Amino acid sequence: MSKKHIEECVRTSLEGYFKDLRGTEPDGMHEMFVRAVEKPLLEVVMEHAENNQSKAAQWLGLNRNTLRKKLLEHKLIS
Repeated sequence: MSKKHIEECVRTSLEGYFKDLRGTEPDGMHEMFVRAVEKPLLEVVMEHAENNQSKAAQWLGLNRNTLRKKLLEHKLIS
């Protein structure tokens, strides 16, 4: 899947979101969208990294402590 395809999926999802709002003004979209995208991103990367946080952090371009914090926020680790 190319970056362009991912961008198109995001664009299509956002257009659907605005359509569903039926003219109501959105609120807190950035946080909502980041959380919606971040969790599946973390799940898939951790699966492919075989739950190796150091490897996953490197792939994501994050500090390992930052990754751990995000995994805790999304309740992907305890």
